[in-house]
Order: sequence, then C-alpha cells, then structure tokens
Amino acid sequence: MPSDTSRSKRQNIIKGATELFLKHGFHIVSMDKIAKAAPVSKATLYKYFKSKDALLAAVIDDDLCADLWQSMDEVTMNSSIENNLKKIASAFVDFIFSEQGIAIYRLVVAECYGFPQLGELVYKTGPKNLLSQLEHYLTEINLQQQVTITDVHFAADSFFSVLKGELHFQCLLGIKPLPTAIEKENHINQIVRFFLQEWLK
Repeated sequence: MPSDTSRSKRQNIIKGATELFLKHGFHIVSMDKIAKAAPVSKATLYKYFKSKDALLAAVIDDDLCADLWQSMDEVTMNSSIENNLKKIASAFVDFIFSEQGIAIYRLVVAECYGFPQLGELVYKTGPKNLLSQLEHYLTEINLQQQVTITDVHFAADSFFSVLKGELHFQCLLGIKPLPTAIEKENHINQIVRFFLQEWLK
C-alpha cells in the first residue's frame, strides 16, 4: 500500500500537470516543467509516470473525473432508478459545465488533429469508461425487467448526449455562460423524467 508521502507526491504531480496542461496545452508542456511545478525531481516524476501520456490519463482519471467516478460507484441496485440517474447526471453535468471540463475539451479538440493518439487516450480514459459504466447499469435494470430498453448502448449514449445538448456547444464557443446550479438542476430533472417515461413504458 502506498505511503501517505507517496500518495502526496503523486497528487502534487497530477495537480501541477493539470494546471500546466489547462493553461498552456498538452504538447507545449514538458516533463521538466511539470517536475518543477510539482515540485519533484525528474527521477521522482518518472517513477510515478513513465510518460506524459500516462500523466494526462491520470489527470483525467484521478483529478478531473474523480467526482464523476465516485458518483458512479455510489450507484446501487438498492436505490431507485430515478435517484441513480439523477446522481449520474448531476456528476456528469457538473463536470462538463465546469471551467476545467470546458478547458480540457477545448485543449483536446485543439491538439488532437495533429496527434490523434491524444484524442484516443482522452476518449478511452473518460467518455468511453463512463459510457461503459452506464451501459452496465442499464443492462442490470433491464435484465431485472425494471425498464424496457431495446438498445442499451444507444440509450446510454443518448442520455449523455441530451445532457450535453446545445448549451454545451454554446459554452465551448463562449457565446453562453456556464449554467447556474438551479439551471443545471432543472435541466437534469427534465431529462431524467423524459428518459424514465420512455424506459418505463
């Protein structure tokens, strides 16, 4: 089991990398700069992360998406479908409509054209993982005949896509401000009701 000092060093590296990536971009930031920001030696940095790609995956998985993964872990079959969907939707909406969520999205779109492996890394670490977890939950409640879903993958994909909606694109373009807590809550409630009406037929 990692010691408290080891965990602290790892978290400091991830925090420093997060700030640098979001401020300057992925490719322009060197491992030297990350080591200085942590601050740790380069030897220590490479002890925890063998490459900058591995570090970016940790930034997404352990930092930016931490609350999202925690919410997914809290989804249980003992809770109502409505509560579970609201929990998932709330964590997802809080992330994609956060300053960091918008920033990482812009960063990847700006840099992945010349480096497609960057886009693939981010997709596998974040969106694909999240989609798979929701698919697993929907499959479980479908098998228990709590809902009627003919295409689980389409249902999960549609759920997240509608949560993003037009507003996310407007926020990315800077033509709309990030929604308030009340606006997000209303958005989530409306969408969860819509999907439940479809799935509970």
